[in-house]
Amino acid sequence: MMQDFAKYRYNQMLYRRCGKSGLKLPEISLGFWQSLGEAGNERTCRDCIYYAFDHGITHFDLANNYGPPPGNSERVVGHILRDLPRDELIISTKAGFYMWEGPYGDWGSKKYLVSSLDQSLKRLNLDYVDIFYHHRPDPETPLEETMGALDLIVKQGKALYAGVSNYNGEQFRRSVELIRQHDWAPITIHQPSYNMLSRWIENDLLPHTSEAGTGVIAFVPLAQGVLTNRYLHGLPPESRMGRHGEEGRLWYEKQKAAGVWDKVTKINEIAEARGQTMAQLAITWILRDDRITSVLIGASKVEQIAQNIAAIQSPKLTDDEKQKIEAMLSA
Repeated sequence: MMQDFAKYRYNQMLYRRCGKSGLKLPEISLGFWQSLGEAGNERTCRDCIYYAFDHGITHFDLANNYGPPPGNSERVVGHILRDLPRDELIISTKAGFYMWEGPYGDWGSKKYLVSSLDQSLKRLNLDYVDIFYHHRPDPETPLEETMGALDLIVKQGKALYAGVSNYNGEQFRRSVELIRQHDWAPITIHQPSYNMLSRWIENDLLPHTSEAGTGVIAFVPLAQGVLTNRYLHGLPPESRMGRHGEEGRLWYEKQKAAGVWDKVTKINEIAEARGQTMAQLAITWILRDDRITSVLIGASKVEQIAQNIAAIQSPKLTDDEKQKIEAMLSA
C-alpha cells in the first residue's frame, strides 16, 4: 500500500540542475553508506526515508557494497521503495570496490560493472537506476573499457545517467575525452569528497567538470563528524572514533597536532554568530559554489536530517563571512 506523503513536500526543498543535463537534484541528498544500511536499523532507515521524501529529498544514494554486510543497504532500501512513487525518485548506486571473490568482483572491468548492476537491481527491486557510478578508478583496466561499460549500461536502459566517483581531475578529463571520441553516454555527475577541511576539488577537479558540463555531488561534507560539535571538547568515548580505543586516541592527537581542532573551534564560532550549528554552516559553505549540484549527507536518525535540511533555509553567506572563513581555513 502506497504511503501518504506531505502534499507540499516540493515547497520545502531547493533543486539544482546537474551540470548541463536535464537532471535536477535536491540541494540535500541522502546516502546509505553506514548507519542506515546496517542490519538491525531497518525501522530507522524507513523513518529517515519517509521524513526525507516528505521534505523534498528525492535523491537516495547507494552502492553495491554498502551495509554492513555488503549489499544490505540496497536490500533494505529496495523494500522501502515499494511504498514511494518511483517516478519522483532519483536512485543511484555504484560499483568499483570489492564485492565478491575472484577476478570479476572488484575494480572496473565491463564484466564486473554489468554483473554488479544486475545484482543491485535485484536487491533494489528496480528495473533501472537513475544514476550508475563507477566508484573508483581502476589502475589496471583500460579506461576505455570502463567508460564503454557505462555507455553499454545506459544504452541497455539499466541506468538513465552515468557517473564517476573518486576520480581526480586528470582521470576525469581523460574519461571525458574518450567518451567524446566514441560518442558515448556522457558523465552526467561526479561524486568526490569535499568539505571545509578537504578542498582538493576546487583547483584539481571543478575546472574540468565545469568545462564538461558535469554536475558534482559532494560526499563527506562534515568530514566524517569532525565538522560537528562532537569533538569540540575532546574525544567522546561513545563517538565512532572514541570506540576505537587507542587507535581513536592517536587519531585525535594527530588532528590536534595538525591544528584541526583549532580550526573547528573557529568554524563553530562563526556558525554560532550566524545562528547555525557547525554542521549546518559546513553545508551552507559547500553550497556557496554554484558548480556544486548537491550535498550528500548520511544520518543515523531523523533529527540529523532535519538539522541538515535547515541549512538550506538559512541566509546565504555574505561576502564578509566568506572572506572570514577563507582566511581562517587558509591559515
